[in-house]
Amino acid sequence: MSDDQRPDEQPHGRPAADPTGSDEPTQPLAGWRGPTSESASGTDAGAGAQTDAQTDAQPGHDGMLAGPPPGPAAGPSVAPPAAIPPAGPAGEPGPPLHRGSYGEPPPATVAYPAAAGAPQHGLAQRPDPGPQQQPPGWFGPGPRPPYAPGPARPRRLPLWVWPAVACLALVVGVLGGLAGGALQDELSSPRGTNDNGLSGVSTRTAAPLQADNGSVPAVAQALLPSTVQILAEFDGQSAGATGSGFVLDRQGHVVTNNHVVASAAEEDGPIVVIDHSGDRHDATVVGRSPVYDLAVLAVDGAQGLEPAALGASQVLHVGDPVVAFGAPLGLSQTVTAGIVSALDRPVTTSGESDDDSSYINAVQTDAAINPGNSGGPLVNLAGEVVGVNSAIATTGGASAESGNIGVGFAIPIEQVRTTVDQILRTGRAEYPVIGAQVRTGGEPDAEGATITEVLPDTPAERAGLEKDDVIVAVDDQPVNDGIALIVAIRTHLPGETVEMSVIRGGEERVVEIELDGKVG
Repeated sequence: MSDDQRPDEQPHGRPAADPTGSDEPTQPLAGWRGPTSESASGTDAGAGAQTDAQTDAQPGHDGMLAGPPPGPAAGPSVAPPAAIPPAGPAGEPGPPLHRGSYGEPPPATVAYPAAAGAPQHGLAQRPDPGPQQQPPGWFGPGPRPPYAPGPARPRRLPLWVWPAVACLALVVGVLGGLAGGALQDELSSPRGTNDNGLSGVSTRTAAPLQADNGSVPAVAQALLPSTVQILAEFDGQSAGATGSGFVLDRQGHVVTNNHVVASAAEEDGPIVVIDHSGDRHDATVVGRSPVYDLAVLAVDGAQGLEPAALGASQVLHVGDPVVAFGAPLGLSQTVTAGIVSALDRPVTTSGESDDDSSYINAVQTDAAINPGNSGGPLVNLAGEVVGVNSAIATTGGASAESGNIGVGFAIPIEQVRTTVDQILRTGRAEYPVIGAQVRTGGEPDAEGATITEVLPDTPAERAGLEKDDVIVAVDDQPVNDGIALIVAIRTHLPGETVEMSVIRGGEERVVEIELDGKVG
């Protein structure tokens, strides 16, 4: 005992023994494990306790156990644990320290120099961890072992997650079904041959002749190379239907009447196009319109034929000379001449639709038109197509086989442009409707078109039209009967807005109607 050491104080801050002299052990430090009986044998307990306490209390040693707090312990105090090996001379290893590892052999002893700047008490004795893996929570010397977390405890999902997942799966399934159905409809629907319609094909824009040309032979020479004869299956009979057509563009499209190829199109029968040189070409239907009695064919090998120039029927006057081309009664390359007998003549064609009869606002001519001329071009003296020959009036009843009597009708070229453009884009055509039924005959003294029924959720209902309303005008065009009303409406496009003058209860009013569209 040194001179400055009080008798009641243990070395290096160890608390003095309980003055009561009790041998009851104090509570060991947290994390401390007592030595096994084997490591405690043959050692000086007092010296080992002093050395170990002195080393643990030194500052600058990371991860070492701190000494106990100063002052007496809260509970009964006892002597420190026994069998702690004493340290040897400075710089020499002492007996190995053992912290009790459940029967494992004690680790080898290695000498560590004191940390820089720490009080020099010689070499501290610490166990060498060796190559074996340190257990979690080890605070011994040497490199800190890598953190090895145990298996993660699975987290329980909130109860609302599963209904949300089920709803999401249901929504995804419904949307997927709708998208699949839309794709199927898109794939199964007819397609055109050019997304840009008429503007995407190479048509002829310039008239082949001067506008003041008065020569029918010159017109014939200019248009015969653009005129074709068409043979199509009819009711299972090959070439049972005959007609005419003209070359539309340099891509090989040909325009004709729907009634010429309707049977072949429905039965997937053969269609043959014969050009002005007599060469035969196979053709397929791109699309057709029963309402306007028009069809567009794609012809193999017609790319080398000369397209016809498209003109305008709106500039025609009654009495203007016109020339009709076609194959009447199967006689190809036939030319007939005449004049414009009337304009804006509402007539029905031989085509059929699921709405009303196929009415056209026709150009009437006295140029000889006979069966076989259908689909051929009606041309002005500048060599421009102003209409498509479609129907004739006869004295032989319902049959048209009685031939020409000088009253023929052609579809105006403006309507041809619109319908052909739709067919080239989508493979089908639309016509405008208002959603109301009108009386089309039986009242020769009628002053307008009488509405017999207004269909629900249609433009007519939204405009406030009612049964027995009488429509007397569309825009500035007078309407005398139901056929005139249908023709006036069909000169417009679906989506356009028109004004109708309506008489109800003796009073006239004007309503605006946005036209709906229907395929046909």
